[in-house]
Amino acid sequence: MWTLGGRGWGCARTLARWAPGAALGPAPTFGAAPESWPTCRVYSSAEFKEKLDMSRFPVENIRNFSIVAHVDHGKSTLADRLLELTGTIDKTKNNKQVLDKLQVERERGITVKAQTASLFYNCEGKQYLLNLIDTPGIQAQTVANFFLAFEAQLSVIPVINKIDLKNADPERVENQIEKVFDIPSDECIKISAKLGTNVESVLQAVIERIPPPKVHRKNPLRALVFDSTFDQYRGVIANVALFDGVVSKGDKIVSAHTQKTYEVNEVGVLNPNEQPTHKLYAGQVGYLIAGMKNVIEAQIGDTLYLHKQPVEPLPGFKSAKPMVFAGMYPVDQSEYNNLKSAIEKLTLNDSSVTVHRDSSLALGAGWRLGFLGLLHMEVFNQRLEQEYNASVILTTPTVPYKAVLSSSKLIKARRAVQKNMIFIDQNRVMLKYLFPLNEIVVDFYDSLKSLSSGYASFDYEDAGYQTAELVKMDILLNGNTVEELVTVVHKDKAHSIGKAICERLKDSLPRQLFEIAIQAAIGSKIIARETVKAYRKNVLAKCYGGDITRKMKLLKRQAEGKKKLRKIGNVEVPKDAFIKVLKTRSSK
Repeated sequence: MWTLGGRGWGCARTLARWAPGAALGPAPTFGAAPESWPTCRVYSSAEFKEKLDMSRFPVENIRNFSIVAHVDHGKSTLADRLLELTGTIDKTKNNKQVLDKLQVERERGITVKAQTASLFYNCEGKQYLLNLIDTPGIQAQTVANFFLAFEAQLSVIPVINKIDLKNADPERVENQIEKVFDIPSDECIKISAKLGTNVESVLQAVIERIPPPKVHRKNPLRALVFDSTFDQYRGVIANVALFDGVVSKGDKIVSAHTQKTYEVNEVGVLNPNEQPTHKLYAGQVGYLIAGMKNVIEAQIGDTLYLHKQPVEPLPGFKSAKPMVFAGMYPVDQSEYNNLKSAIEKLTLNDSSVTVHRDSSLALGAGWRLGFLGLLHMEVFNQRLEQEYNASVILTTPTVPYKAVLSSSKLIKARRAVQKNMIFIDQNRVMLKYLFPLNEIVVDFYDSLKSLSSGYASFDYEDAGYQTAELVKMDILLNGNTVEELVTVVHKDKAHSIGKAICERLKDSLPRQLFEIAIQAAIGSKIIARETVKAYRKNVLAKCYGGDITRKMKLLKRQAEGKKKLRKIGNVEVPKDAFIKVLKTRSSK
């Protein structure tokens, strides 16, 4: 769940369950004494020194939930506090982004990949198993679709975080949650994950309001692959949720997607690190290693079942819709296979990236990738460099076109048509427009999130092809076309887009010993130009006197040398320049 709003809004969180058919239970009374809560204590994972016996957790003592929210809303901070309260990790000042294991996550302070953690909690003499999924904001839609794919009803616990902020307005958020989602305002839980204020109420609500999963342990195995990672020594590590049956080491399982048979080498739970167990039972969430060596063998949404005991596959879930499309090519074509392997491994860990093979006359073989936004694209590129030492070229985002040669008089340009406008309440409005895809694939989504402080949401559906007055725009460096920057634009926007690209390239290209002319052209017509000045060497430094003709001769020789160097000089475009060109919103 997420909320829409302007400045002064509080930050809302959603905890979503897996088991269908549940109604929201009574909410705790805010301000009530701690004695009003059931007596609970930490059931630390430190008590499990050997393999865990998961049979000690019956279905009625299991709760499966996820934290779903936008980027930078404190999901990882809340997960850290829950891990501390359940004794999964020790409480120290250094517990920040415990579930964020990637280098790029630590550097940027964001969650890139969903992480699972099994929390053990003792409440009123009962030992509970709470399976938590900490979701990345850039893929929250993917995780939400995963839950909704096989749930008839979804239990929602609205959590208002960051109440310690000066501009927080939790009462306003409560009213909007009640109006939009029909959830009583007194069921909202107000917390500050940073300070730990009222966080234990979240655990209480998970136990009280979320029912146990509806599963059958006596039925044949039916497990859903909802995430996976790749280990170069052990192969694919599949994160699974068991809906029926039991799985243990030595079992022979079959993939419903590939129909391949595997032998299970290890099963366990994440606590948050891998903790092997004897078995995994229906209703539980954990990991499974079965010798899968090819990334294609572990498809997100696949169903695993026991050999000779086939079952009906679990329904699939909708993938997140990409918002930014860009071409990716290896700097050297000899690295194509290595880059292909790296992309396959990364997309296994990030199913929201769409991949299609592509080729370019200038850049050779490559791929056309779809991302959830520019941030998602930059993170993906950074992971390629850090984890696989891959060097790539990212091109300007493009979309496929169908061109019909006809009279120009029959072509009419339409960049956006408003279809509908609905006022949801006094502070929010839903707009429906018919957009050309090229208007939204670059930075529309990122700009919308920035202007709305992350609260506005955007979705789209394919409306088919329409005629438009389009032109091909070339970007030239000293008269040579840069193929990776060639794009198709609308005729009315060609000048502004060409000028913006030239200005951005001017700031990105390093200066040379010769002058660099950056031009945007439509056919033979130059529509924009910028110039990168050359480094200047003072050839008259040693001339303290003498005839003026000597100085003129030196200056003329220098000019001829620079002219010749400009003709044969090679202008190298830095990799980061391509990403900077994509950001059409001016920073001035």
